[in-house]
Parts: sequence; structure tokens; C-alpha cells
Amino acid sequence: MENDRFKSRLDLLRQKIYIVIYGVNTPAGKAFDVGLLFFILLSVLVIMLETIEGIDVIFHRELIVLEWIFTIIFSIEYALRIFCSKKPLKYIFSFYGIIDLLSILPMFLSVFLAGSNVLSSFRILRLLRVFRVLKLMDFIQESSKLKVALLASRAKIIVFLYTVMIISVTVGTLMYYIEGPGNGFTSIPKSIFYTIVTLTTVGYGDMVPVTPVGQFLSMVLMITGYGIIAVPTGIVSVEIAKQVAGKAEKTDKTLTEKHKKRLNGIVCSHCNYEGHNDDAHYCCNCGSKLNV
Repeated sequence: MENDRFKSRLDLLRQKIYIVIYGVNTPAGKAFDVGLLFFILLSVLVIMLETIEGIDVIFHRELIVLEWIFTIIFSIEYALRIFCSKKPLKYIFSFYGIIDLLSILPMFLSVFLAGSNVLSSFRILRLLRVFRVLKLMDFIQESSKLKVALLASRAKIIVFLYTVMIISVTVGTLMYYIEGPGNGFTSIPKSIFYTIVTLTTVGYGDMVPVTPVGQFLSMVLMITGYGIIAVPTGIVSVEIAKQVAGKAEKTDKTLTEKHKKRLNGIVCSHCNYEGHNDDAHYCCNCGSKLNV
């Protein structure tokens, strides 16, 4: 009997924690998410300040203490997410679960590997949750257009990159034999590096051709670089235009509806799927009841 009471209280506690952590539609949930984003920004700022020598010398101990405080807070949050999830492994191996884990590991690793705590700055990736907190799920769906466009144009881009690689190796080899080690072109790989830097119009200036032939070849590379940069942009732009055109046809039909369904940030406690309609009471992925 006592075991049943304990289990029911535990389930109730788990449900309350779940509503606070995942419930973006509740005051407590919104406060939790906003506070979490604030702590993430503050912790990244502390890590950045630690890398500034003048500040670190004066406030090194205070910065380390703050880093550990933030790490403990995020560790407790990570444990609570596992505790309140009905499928903990689903969360642990999800995209956000892996990011949450990576955000707390560096500080614990710093006990064994000095300096690894600066990797904690990767917790800035946790700010991706701002899309769910501010109900910007539509923006994530819009970004899928770019993904589809890149996938559709991948064959053309691969051919383009293959051509650029051939040009870089060929011209880099020629620059090695034209300029030689005496002018800084000490090897073919280093000459290829110069070719790529010139072709992309970056121009570090650490290697400069001296011979007239080398200078002429470099001018050709620079001019070619401007044309090459526009090629992948045009390829992807065409694919995006196709996506937009297809989306426009669907939009014309959708706008005839009286109420356009909006996406919210409710997360299913069973499968961790998010992005359900505002009027949804059941998960559109697994069919489980949502904690609205």
C-alpha cells in the first residue's frame, strides 16, 4: 500500500517537473526556459572572460567557481529531464539530449585534462531551444527548404568542387615549379594552399609570387575566383526558387481555410516529438496524450 502511494507521489512529482521543464505554455514553464537561456548566455560569457589574460589573472578563482556553479545547475537540469521523461533513452540520444550532455562534460573532464573546460562554450548550442521557447517552430520548418535545396543540388556542387580541386592542384604544382622554394613556395602542398587562398579571394599575403609568370597566373586565379564564388550561389538559389514556387501553390490553397493551424512547442513525454498544432491534444508522432 505504501509502495503504491510512493509510486503515485513519484509519478505526480515527475509530471509536475515535466510540465515545468517542457511546458512552454505554462507560466512556470516559460519562466524556467527564460531563466535557462539567461544562465546559458551568462555561462558562455564567463568562459569567454576566462580566456582574456588580464581578467583571468585577477578573477581566475571567481570565474572557475562560477563555471562550476553553472555546470552543477545544468547537471541538475539534465538529470531532471531524464527523471521526468517516460522514455529516458529517447531523450539521452536525441539531438538536444546530446547537446545537453556535451555542455556539462568539459568541466568534469577539466579535472583530468587541464584547459578542457573552455569547451564548455559549446553550450551556446543550447540556445537552439529559443525556437521552442518563443514559438518559432515555423522558422525551423522554413530552414528545411535550404536543406532540401542543398540536397537537390548536391550533384552539381560535387562536380563544381571536383573541378575546383583539379584547378587548385594543377595551378599549385605550376606555381611550385615557377616560383620555387626561394620565393616561399617550398612544397607543392604549400603552393596548393596559396592557390586555394587566391582562388577564394582571401589573400593572406604570407606567400607572394615574384616572377612575372607567377604574377600573371595569380591574376588569372583572382579573376577566376570571383566567377567561381558565384557558381554554387546560383545553383542553390535556383533550387530554393523551385522550393518557394512549390510552396506558393500550397499556400494559395491553405489561405482559403478560415483558421490556419499554428505550431507550438509542446514536447511529447513519450517520444520527445515537438511542434504540434495549438489545438492538438495527442501526439501526431506516436499518438500519446499531450500534457497541455
